[in-house]
Amino acid sequence: MAKKEFEASKAEGAHRRLAAMAGDWEGTFKLWFEPGDPVCESKQTGSIRSVLGGRFLLHEYETEMNGEPISGIALYGHHLDGGTWEAAWGESFGTGTQLMYCTGPAAGGFNVLGSYGDGQGGPDWGWRTEIEQPDADTLVIVMTNISPDGEEAKAVETRYTRKR
Repeated sequence: MAKKEFEASKAEGAHRRLAAMAGDWEGTFKLWFEPGDPVCESKQTGSIRSVLGGRFLLHEYETEMNGEPISGIALYGHHLDGGTWEAAWGESFGTGTQLMYCTGPAAGGFNVLGSYGDGQGGPDWGWRTEIEQPDADTLVIVMTNISPDGEEAKAVETRYTRKR
């Protein structure tokens, strides 16, 4: 990555889009284990900050499920040379001790795909994370579970509002 390309991305490109997501956030967390009504809806707070000179965002968050606390971290970035969005995600509930690595094409918005094992030696499942920022004070993160057969179902939705 050339410094000139990175500076251009911070001024007008993907890294500028990432920087717009930095801040302190609060909102709702919804969790689904199967299609239909969510099994959980809780308050979620999050902090998203720019790290390493604007190369990445570090997202730290806290929520709960049935009174049990959940905390997590995610690192979001845009790989200029590879032309991809990238993420690494881990939390106290969903990923156990695994870091999930996800990538996706640079075209369009932040949309990355990773995978995880079923814990029983079966085929991997897919996990898509999409982040949209419809305005400066709203952030929506949707995570979709993808079965080994390709069936997709919403698993997590976080709707944030920027704290003032």
